[in-house]
Amino acid sequence: MIVLENLTKSFATPNGRKYVARDINLTIPKGKAIALLGRNGAGKSTMLQMISGNMNPDSGQIHRHGSVSFPVGFAGSFHRDLTGAQNARFVARIYGVDTDELLDFVADFAALGGHLHMPVRSYSSGMRSRLAFGISMALHFDTYLVDEVTSVGDSAFRRKSSAIFHARMKTASAIVVTHSLIEVRNLCNAGAVLENGRVTYYDDVEEAIARHVANMKNSR
Repeated sequence: MIVLENLTKSFATPNGRKYVARDINLTIPKGKAIALLGRNGAGKSTMLQMISGNMNPDSGQIHRHGSVSFPVGFAGSFHRDLTGAQNARFVARIYGVDTDELLDFVADFAALGGHLHMPVRSYSSGMRSRLAFGISMALHFDTYLVDEVTSVGDSAFRRKSSAIFHARMKTASAIVVTHSLIEVRNLCNAGAVLENGRVTYYDDVEEAIARHVANMKNSR
């Protein structure tokens, strides 16, 4: 379970402050795969960064009950001069898991071939995302934070990603950011809509989708 308490976050822009969170109070329940929906620029990825602890809010608190993953799909924490394999081993040591087992899982799952032993700086964004997703799925968290990564790769890789995600959801929760409503319906059973710095939670993912679609129509 994750609790957002009076959470506020904004950024300075030429037109004034842009709020991505404005005094949000929300309890994200345990045992749910929640789609975080919102228009481009609403602040979905920023919200994941705050929930993970990679970014601080301006004010308010985030209470995390259980282990929370790094935002899967965000590869900014990888050392660009190290290889994918070296980065995987480094993460394994941080989380105290067997380095060889984690690397074997990543090698099989991410299917990067020889690129796994090349510096991350040489990777495409898709390759970095596949590495990040493979590493995160090799680790067992109570809550996974997933940012667009399930749409990476060919259809076979997307099917494999979906299968391992559903396997992890048998014992964990997730917050998923994706622009694909097909992916939302495939992966999620609840939703939260971020609009103008406010979040509304829906226990029915179809209600969240309907609200999001209506918001998008109203913006045109």
